[in-house]
Amino acid sequence: MKNIYGVTQAELEQYFLNQNQGKFKATQVFEWLYKKRVKDFASMSNVGKENIEKLTRDFSMTPLKLLTKKVDTDVSKYLFELEDNNRIEAVLMNHDYGNSLCISTQVGCNMGCRFCESGRLKKVRNLDASEMVRQILAVEEDAKIRISHVVLMGIGEPFDNYEEVISLIDIINTPKGIDIGSRHITVSTSGIVPKIREFALYEKQVNLAISLHAPNNEIRSSLMAINKAYPIEELMDAIRYYYQKTNRRVTFEYILLKGVNDSREHAKELSQLLKGMNCYVNLIPYNETSHIEYKKSDPTTILNFYDELKKNNISVTIRREFGSKVSAACGQLRANYEEES
Repeated sequence: MKNIYGVTQAELEQYFLNQNQGKFKATQVFEWLYKKRVKDFASMSNVGKENIEKLTRDFSMTPLKLLTKKVDTDVSKYLFELEDNNRIEAVLMNHDYGNSLCISTQVGCNMGCRFCESGRLKKVRNLDASEMVRQILAVEEDAKIRISHVVLMGIGEPFDNYEEVISLIDIINTPKGIDIGSRHITVSTSGIVPKIREFALYEKQVNLAISLHAPNNEIRSSLMAINKAYPIEELMDAIRYYYQKTNRRVTFEYILLKGVNDSREHAKELSQLLKGMNCYVNLIPYNETSHIEYKKSDPTTILNFYDELKKNNISVTIRREFGSKVSAACGQLRANYEEES
């Protein structure tokens, strides 16, 4: 049985049209789900008894089960259990511009990035749109806040689950739904080139972030298996195509790893790679984990890297560090929980 939280408004409109009813019924149901946050179909008092019976028969409304939560300054990490007993994570970050939630798109990940905890536990399956939407609903309910920004940077590769991710965006962006603006939604990819090109044709103005993490193919291939399939030259061609179609700036995520990709020479090489592109670089201090050998760059090295990019007229920020006390590295809480279970 399909969970109602994975149904787009357009799909629900068609559901009612197939029963010779008006599309407005879908709007009513969406308002009950996302504005009034009812927990059962019987509470939808204006959709009619017959429709309540049909909805109850055709859809479930099961919430995610919260297994554990860890809290640090301005960050909370949630571990959820799905109906099939698989586990996923979401991370709430409180910024001065609002509340941002990083959600998972898959159970595990097959991208095999060597610095990433998620890749240690291989992909089990894709999440459906409802399992992504319900992460947002569960955190909003638990924290008693409204999520203003959503980033798809948790466990999984979003573009390896493209159709469900697009459904998620449609649901949470709909005014009658959770109503998160397109420009407050960011999709991060390790670099699946065909999907970047497909995403360039998507009508909504959603942000695109690229997990780059290296200035050349040699280093990137040693860190990220995806680079062997889609090397940096192909990736950059796809990003230029994306910009041509959307006129939207791209973010490059760059995790700094001690002695691997963090020297001034690497910064100079990265500056040359990105020269002339409408982009900015988000430098990320590494969250060390006990299972992976990479270490965090020291503060002086990070600042030197930043200064070199600035000197070369590259827009750059250093991501504020979150959650070193709450297993905030992607996939870390899930991995720790499963090893302790």
